[in-house]
Amino acid sequence: MVMTQRIMTLMLAGAVFSAWAAQPRGELLNGIVAIVDQKVITENEAKEFIEPVIEFLKNRHGHEPRVFQEKALKAYRDGLNELINRELMLADFESEGFRLPERFVENFVQDRIREQYGDRPRLIKTLEQQGMTYEDFRKEIRDQFVIEQMQARNVSSVIMISPFKIETYYKEHIKDYRLPDQIKLRMIVLNKPETGDRAAVEKLASELRRRINDLADFKEIAAIYSEGSQASDDGDWGWIETKVLRKELADEAKLLKKGETSGIINTADASYIMHLEDVRIAYVRPLHEVRDEIERQLTTEERNRLQKLYVDRLRKKAFIRFF
Repeated sequence: MVMTQRIMTLMLAGAVFSAWAAQPRGELLNGIVAIVDQKVITENEAKEFIEPVIEFLKNRHGHEPRVFQEKALKAYRDGLNELINRELMLADFESEGFRLPERFVENFVQDRIREQYGDRPRLIKTLEQQGMTYEDFRKEIRDQFVIEQMQARNVSSVIMISPFKIETYYKEHIKDYRLPDQIKLRMIVLNKPETGDRAAVEKLASELRRRINDLADFKEIAAIYSEGSQASDDGDWGWIETKVLRKELADEAKLLKKGETSGIINTADASYIMHLEDVRIAYVRPLHEVRDEIERQLTTEERNRLQKLYVDRLRKKAFIRFF
């Protein structure tokens, strides 16, 4: 029974999204998908809100119908719940007796026009293409500001990440901050043609290696001649583990000492020259190095927790019905 319901739900989702995709802009279906207290959420609103995600999923999973339908269904549910949460926060703003002066809204609108559109005529043209009115645009900006303020009041303003909490997290997740042996590597890559004079590439590699005496020479030659993906950075691979390199390169890198340049490493598809800039033995990143990173992680987790508590509290007081 559960499997049958799941298949039926996926089929329904597929039908909904197919219908949405087939509707020309401005000729959308507009049934009711949910009611939040006195606010009706229409199919148009849900489609407009979720459509960018659906288009992304269609481009990525269009050739996998079942995968697309499953992800699209989740996107639909998530999007609809987010729309409901927005309506609950807007209603909470009103019920708390807050008021947003119209002059403030107008200032926000004018700022947005200047930042994103340049002037009002360009805005109006864009809105027409999107099937929106200026009032729709103005209301969207007002609502977004109100939601941000309610989140700030009920979520962000009460987040407190203490030094003790950061230190505790660090100790409990110390393994996450262990780094293995790493090398700082630069590389010159000369690709060999599938057909043609492959020997000429090896000859060029020999000439370039002869010209390299120090790191400055290596950087200059890498910038000019290298055909690797790091050529624009003078062949700099940054700090890496040797295991990310193909075997021929990894074996050679392990033999180099700090400051040394390899000989020419010829493979079937390219000639390589490597310079080992530095070596870093495995170590645990100290707390002072990762403190900000941990604080951001804990802040995100706490914000998500408080946001859920806030929304759950609003949902308990609200009448919500799905269609």
